[in-house]
Amino acid sequence: MIPARSSTVVAGVSIVTAGSMLANIASYFLHVPAGRLLGPEGYGEFASLLAAQLVLAVPALAVQTVVARNRVRGAALADVRRLGSIQAAVVGLLAIVATPFVAALLDTSVATTAAALCTAPFLVLLATEQGVLQGDSLFGALGVVLAAGGLAKVVPAVTTLLLGGSAGPALLAGAVGTAVTALLVRIVVTRRATHRDGGGSATRWRDVLAASQVQLVIVALSSVDLLLARRVLDPESAGIYALGAVAAKAAFWLPQSVGVVLYPRMADPRQSADAVRTAVLVLLGVGSVVVLGAAVVGPVVPLVMGEQYAPVRHLLWLFAAQGALLAIVQCGLVASVARGDTRSALIAWAVLVVEAVLVLSVVDGVVELIVVATACAAAATVVVFTSTRSGSRVTRSTEVDRAGTSRGVGP
Repeated sequence: MIPARSSTVVAGVSIVTAGSMLANIASYFLHVPAGRLLGPEGYGEFASLLAAQLVLAVPALAVQTVVARNRVRGAALADVRRLGSIQAAVVGLLAIVATPFVAALLDTSVATTAAALCTAPFLVLLATEQGVLQGDSLFGALGVVLAAGGLAKVVPAVTTLLLGGSAGPALLAGAVGTAVTALLVRIVVTRRATHRDGGGSATRWRDVLAASQVQLVIVALSSVDLLLARRVLDPESAGIYALGAVAAKAAFWLPQSVGVVLYPRMADPRQSADAVRTAVLVLLGVGSVVVLGAAVVGPVVPLVMGEQYAPVRHLLWLFAAQGALLAIVQCGLVASVARGDTRSALIAWAVLVVEAVLVLSVVDGVVELIVVATACAAAATVVVFTSTRSGSRVTRSTEVDRAGTSRGVGP
């Protein structure tokens, strides 16, 4: 019976990975018609707003993690949904407050910015239902929902662009698609969710806040260069940079299932170091392939996207290298969460501040911006893993002390 259970887990992981990959591919596909139809200036605006939307949706990533964990521990469906609804309301309020400030930062219109940010609360609601499916081990349904969520956001936006719509209407169409999907998924989850009596772990705000700050620094590190591009580059150069950043996003997001699969081993002090090493080796392999692939396809970019994007063809591999390094940083930060010690996130925040200062003070071209972003990604990789290794040794030492004390050999 054990092999059957193991095969079921492997099948579930495979489905989740496939669903996540399909959603990511759909997200990347959105950039092709956007880049061709909006032109460099319009596409730069579009890509920057997508990055801002991702930052505001950080609580969605944290909510899914907390909901899944607490469902395993017996939290009732009503309890976790209450948390999700409150978080969605808070994110919605933040979207309203942040809209004029983001519009000023990115030099975009308030209406277009609002169209981008209004998606965030619906992403939180959708993440709540995904967390229920994950916690109940309904991996087949979770994979389908992940794919559906990605397609529901992209297909309406692409359709709007093909019909002649600008960035604002396309982003609003994506928000509507996400809202409809969240409602439909809620109906499905209500029918399929396992009954819980609510006697398990309570779903607390501080759990979400702790997870959110780690998720936020991960997202911020992967987005700060693109968000600031419109401040330090002219509109056309910012659009060119945004296209190159697609390669960085691909290298960053494509291997994210590695951390999902190895997370339970990272949480075990006896296996944590080996799990992190395995994850890093896999990420290095995937990253190397993506960098080489970017170097090969770089010269084709002007043929596919138009000659106006020609300057990025010799830089595409560097964008991919930045994303690959950030994927390794993400692995280190995820390992710190699994260990219950997120101090390494403070170091990542410090690197983020340094990168922002450098971009705003010394950058005035596409090449300089990607060089600074890649150098900071490399620095973050070193300092985060140095901190993670130190924390891992402390955790293992603590576990040994606890074990010795429980056997009566401690002080």
